This record gives sequence, structure tokens and C-alpha cells, in this order.
Amino acid sequence: MNELKVFSIKKNIHEDNKKTADETRVELREKNAFMINVMSSPGSGKTTTLVSTIHALKSEMNIGVIEADVDSDVDARTVQEAGAKAVQMHTGGLCHIDATMARTGIDELEVSDVDLVFLENIGNLICPVGYDTGAMKNIAILSVPEGDDKPLKYPMIFAKVDALLISKIDVMPYFDFNMSLLEERVRKLNSDIKIFPISAKTGEGMDVWTAWIKKEMGRG
Repeated sequence: MNELKVFSIKKNIHEDNKKTADETRVELREKNAFMINVMSSPGSGKTTTLVSTIHALKSEMNIGVIEADVDSDVDARTVQEAGAKAVQMHTGGLCHIDATMARTGIDELEVSDVDLVFLENIGNLICPVGYDTGAMKNIAILSVPEGDDKPLKYPMIFAKVDALLISKIDVMPYFDFNMSLLEERVRKLNSDIKIFPISAKTGEGMDVWTAWIKKEMGRG
């Protein structure tokens, strides 16, 4: 019997992705555009948070959004109506966005007249965090109804992002959610993470979140 040949492609795939991501960051900087990769589970309030953020910042800068979904264009239309330039990306069932897909979205968005780009990644707490998209900053959104135990179940995303938005804090009285315990769990995984409790519905905490964006963009 012939010897079975076993080979690994994981390293090459991620090396190629990292190269494309680095090139994307260079290109974005040359065009004075700043990209933030937004990750979360489905239903956490990504689009609602982006709409509130767009309303808060659109008088100061031009904003573009790359909406990634398996299907539909409802989210792209929503952020467009809020005042952002938007494109919809259909992934054909893939559970993440990699650097090549993100670059395609950037090309479609035409960022030469955009200051801030949000990449709304696929709703998933596992797959997206493993791929560098070329974003300058990566953030996660965790909603109060999801519970304070998510860092125990999905540690990698909390360990790798630059900032965590705790969304839907206006409904905290109706859920068994311990903010202090959540923060303790997250900081054990990532001591440098920025945590922003927000409510896109009431506007609570949005000023702190948008101030962080402007600071990271060099506009603080």
C-alpha cells in the first residue's frame, strides 16, 4: 500500500490573508480612511448600534458601511437611510469575512470620499475572529439578553478585540445580567480591552463610544 501523503494548508491560507490585510491597511491609510471590523452573534444589535453611531458622527465625517450577510440587503438599506454610504456583500453561506472579501467590499464602496468604514461581519462569535480583515480596529458587541457568561463560552473573540460594546443596557432590569462580573471575566482574557456599555435606543453611553472612535482616528 502506498504511503498516505498528509499536508497542511492552514499556514499558507493565513499567511496569504495576513499579506492581503496588511496591504489593505496601507491602502486605507493612503486614502485617509479608517476601518473598524464589527463582530457579534446574531441579534446583538450590530445594525442598530451602527445606525445610532452614524447619526452621532455623520455631521463630522463621511461614513461607509460594508454589510456582510448570507442573504438579503435589509441592513445595507437601513444604514444607508441613516446617512451612510453602503454596500451589501453576500457570502454564499460562509460564516466569516476574510481580507480578500473585505478588500472587494472596500473597492465596491469606493472609499476615496469616506473617512470611516464599518465592516459589519457575519453574526457569529467563533469564525470571524480568526481572520484579519485589514481593519485598523476590531470590536465585538455583546447584548445584555445574551448573558454575562459569553466570555466563558467563546473566549477567543473577547481575547482578541480592541473594544467591547455591551449593548441594550436599557433592558438590564429585566435580565439576570451582572455587569461587574462580565467585565471581570473579559479583563482576565484581555487586560487592554476597552468596554463601553451602551444603549442605541436611549443613547446612553454613545458619546463615550463615539469619542473613542474619534480618538483612534486621530480626531479626538
